[in-house]
Amino acid sequence: MANAIIVFGSTMGNTETVADLIAESLNHEVKVVNVTEVELSDIKEADLVLFGSSTWGDGELQEDFEDFIDEITPELVGEKDVAVFGCGDEMSYPDEFCAATDIIREKCEAAGANIVAENLRVDGEPEDSEDEITAWAEAL
Repeated sequence: MANAIIVFGSTMGNTETVADLIAESLNHEVKVVNVTEVELSDIKEADLVLFGSSTWGDGELQEDFEDFIDEITPELVGEKDVAVFGCGDEMSYPDEFCAATDIIREKCEAAGANIVAENLRVDGEPEDSEDEITAWAEAL
């Protein structure tokens, strides 16, 4: 069975909840890790890498993910299957809604990753989007 790693940055817990929901729906052996605790070797060993971050302020990465983003290099994710997910508030921040997912995706693309899905953008409470989250994960 293929293995996957889900690396998330979460301040209020929503992105962590989404990471757990994705893990339950993947047809992979899955490791879910907070970005502050991830070992780069675990990412290098994974067949599928999922990065998740909430979006803050004017479309910024979650603070823990800001410290990690420069680790996304060709040596880490080059030619790996990668997908990105995140949480945001579309009503309050329509122009910046889930912009962190775009930042991460662009960094992964520049590093040579094989992006395998459109970014999953979760608006509001993850529990209200469980069907969408499950469908996204099952399609990976």
